Amino acid sequence: MWISKPIYEALPYFYLVAGVITLSASMYVDHWYWPTICFTTGVFCLVAGLVVLLKRRDARSVKRRQSPAE
Repeated sequence: MWISKPIYEALPYFYLVAGVITLSASMYVDHWYWPTICFTTGVFCLVAGLVVLLKRRDARSVKRRQSPAE
């Protein structure tokens, strides 16, 4: 692992929060193409956060099932 465990574990939540912030910012920004940029970035961050959370959950459940019961 390249980063410390607390940062690694918090990363999907950071993606989700960043997605919500940029989606809400897209409603209030009125200059040039910023609403579109914020909306696209927000959707991308939300999807990335959900994908990472779901992949980790599935990997951990498979790992739990494969480990011998002690």
